[in-house]
Amino acid sequence: MRGFWGLMRAYWFSERWREAWILTAAIALLTAFSSKVGVWLAEAGGDLTSAIALYHWPGNEAPLASILSTAGFLVFLVVAKEIVLTGIRHLLSTTLHRKWRGWLNGRFNDALLDANHTHFHVQHAARSVDGNELPPPDNIDQRVHESIKDMAGGAIGLAMGVMGVVSSLFFVGQKLIETSTAIDGLEFLGQYGAAVLAFAVVAAYVPLNTWFALWIGRALERLTVASQKAEGSYRGELTTFLRRSFHVAASHGEAVQRQMNASLYAGIDRVWARLNWFDSGFKSFQLIYDFVAFRIISYGPGLLPYINNNISLRNYVTGAELVNQLIRECSWFIHVMPAIASLKANARRITDLAEAIERVQHPDDFYRSTGRFDFSYARQHAVFGLTVRNLELMHAGDDAIPFVAAPILRFRRGEWTFVKGESGSGKSSLIKAINGLWPHGGGDVSFPDGVPVFYAAQDVRLPPVSLKQLICLPGDEGDHADTAVAAAMHRSGLGEFIEWLADASRDGKLWDETLSGGQKQRLVLARILLHKPGLLFLDEATGALDVQAKTAFHQAIKDNCPAITVISVMHEAEPPKSAAGSDFYDSVLRIVDGMAVKAPLRNRQPAEVPELAKILKRPQRDVRLKPVQARQKQE
Repeated sequence: MRGFWGLMRAYWFSERWREAWILTAAIALLTAFSSKVGVWLAEAGGDLTSAIALYHWPGNEAPLASILSTAGFLVFLVVAKEIVLTGIRHLLSTTLHRKWRGWLNGRFNDALLDANHTHFHVQHAARSVDGNELPPPDNIDQRVHESIKDMAGGAIGLAMGVMGVVSSLFFVGQKLIETSTAIDGLEFLGQYGAAVLAFAVVAAYVPLNTWFALWIGRALERLTVASQKAEGSYRGELTTFLRRSFHVAASHGEAVQRQMNASLYAGIDRVWARLNWFDSGFKSFQLIYDFVAFRIISYGPGLLPYINNNISLRNYVTGAELVNQLIRECSWFIHVMPAIASLKANARRITDLAEAIERVQHPDDFYRSTGRFDFSYARQHAVFGLTVRNLELMHAGDDAIPFVAAPILRFRRGEWTFVKGESGSGKSSLIKAINGLWPHGGGDVSFPDGVPVFYAAQDVRLPPVSLKQLICLPGDEGDHADTAVAAAMHRSGLGEFIEWLADASRDGKLWDETLSGGQKQRLVLARILLHKPGLLFLDEATGALDVQAKTAFHQAIKDNCPAITVISVMHEAEPPKSAAGSDFYDSVLRIVDGMAVKAPLRNRQPAEVPELAKILKRPQRDVRLKPVQARQKQE
């Protein structure tokens, strides 16, 4: 789906191809039948005009009955065409739209939310083969939601227009040839003179105006893409602003935010103004085109035969209606030009996202395009704990200098390590790199084999699911009994919410809005107590708790997760102690001037390690894994 046509045909060659082709075939049949009914409408229109013209003809014995019967048949055809054919076709086309959009949306969701953490990698910049910078795709939510919806609808409308042209050319053209007569000056064409003249007029008028519509359409496409980017940026800023609403209010930053919003909206307004000019010009062109086509061009080809008395008024009006319908069907490209421009713009937004997703399927190669990436992840016997060697963390750039370096770091089983350093020294970056979530640098990381890993960050965002599911993450709520979840909640200090365990909200508010920052971090503690990981990373995971709550947080882990290895980043100069005054942590990892050095806390020895003699005699596993694969196996 990295190209326009690949994107267009993907659904029809997917696992749901039967559904796609059945709906498409039904739409095509209804479109063809609608074109055939259009021919009958043209004939009925000619009969009605003839009945009106012959109302006072002496030979017409029942003129009023003739008019009423012809008009009644014409109305019947219109009702049958617009309600039965057009209505059912619209229902089928909207169903196809819904199915296609659902399938395509599912494909992108699966691609972004795979075990490769594509959604994370795709938000980083890359570099093309020729060295040009490739910025990450902007407004991914807009691309997946709005662009897919609009593209699918536009493509189906475009395809239905093509079907209408083909079927109209067949049925209407057939009728024009059947009713054709000779024309003075075109005697060499015989009785096909009128049909040839009609086809020639359509072939001259429609393509010329289509070329002009194409010129406008290209401008509309460029402006539509610019409008989508401007709208997405403004919407993204509003979303971000609302998330930091408290901080804006506390700092009285409304004036700055107002200026920022006004600046972003000014960009929207500029693009929108230009888009309105082109859109208004196109509408005026379209109205003039339709009037000339349906009131002058369509009645021109049959005028000569009618003047020469070669055809009757009935046949003249019928022929004009046929040409009118032929022009109308062949003008679909002009009528839907704004939709085509929007279609191409949305398709470009989607294919750009698909290409970005494709680029990050191999994260190591992807990150090497913008800097160094020499991370290696392996597994070793669990008794040896976690080992980090020759770790260097960098930012993007070929000649970047490491801002954190660690020649050797060993975290033994059951050891608690406190990571200490000034703000901005790289504490959080260090544990992100250990977990395969840092883009540039290098080093060898060996995880304990078969030990579950849990990463708890400071910023807790809760999806709109039940409270039980929130606590069971990253697992499924069906994997844990309500009693076990309730027990974890009680031990973490969330016992007051146990009665809402099965609910996705409380008093009409989602849990992300209901729980305070401290309660969200207690919820993370409940996850830890429920899953009992063997290796735990705490990245400012207690920042919203007071001193007593931090002590209770650590004590709960110490009491319920025996032999757990903890690596914790905190702002505090000293790690918390238990209520009895004893230390939770065994060692401290200091980052000073970019160097990470680990030492015992207060000259304490790390947690004791069992006898290793027998273990060392066993063959050890050292399977090299890519970063994301390593995390997947651990989890």
